[in-house]
Amino acid sequence: MSDEPRVPMIASILKGILHGRWRRRDENARCKVLFVCMGNLCRSPTAEAVFRHRVELAGLANEIACASAGTHDVNLGNAPDGRARAAALKRGYDMSRFRGRVVTDADFTRFDLILAMDRQNLEALRERCPPEQAERLRLLMEFAQTREVLDIPDPYYGNAQGFEVVLDMIEDACSTLLQHVRSTHLAQSDPAIGR
Repeated sequence: MSDEPRVPMIASILKGILHGRWRRRDENARCKVLFVCMGNLCRSPTAEAVFRHRVELAGLANEIACASAGTHDVNLGNAPDGRARAAALKRGYDMSRFRGRVVTDADFTRFDLILAMDRQNLEALRERCPPEQAERLRLLMEFAQTREVLDIPDPYYGNAQGFEVVLDMIEDACSTLLQHVRSTHLAQSDPAIGR
């Protein structure tokens, strides 16, 4: 069997490490969250940027780690969509160091929560996920407070306004997600953090 199919996956992981997305301290975080869309081009890197920002503002960067990936390898090693980066930067989220990567088999055990941007990507994750890790898979929009939709629409083929809508949805969900992580993943070993 050839190692050729593994080369893009390995390159993706190395580029992510070299570009500072996954730091050594992230392996020691008590909760690890992975955001997933189809290509790791628009929605999932946006979710990573928003959640990472919230985690840092809460002073929990040593406790909570996050990353993003795609279910398809269409953006390996490349920066997120320029429109997504521009919309995020206007709100104070920097994605300049992010590079696309694809979900790996190791992600199903490495991450405590794997949050899909829509039901189609959730289904793709379920098809690959070992049954014993299935409880880690959820939709990000399950955490939204002000919206009742489950799918974050893919803005790739639309206009700039679509990226603003995606940011609104992700910001809504990430606020509650941080509360959830604090109360369910961190409070187990340190009740003061769960507050």
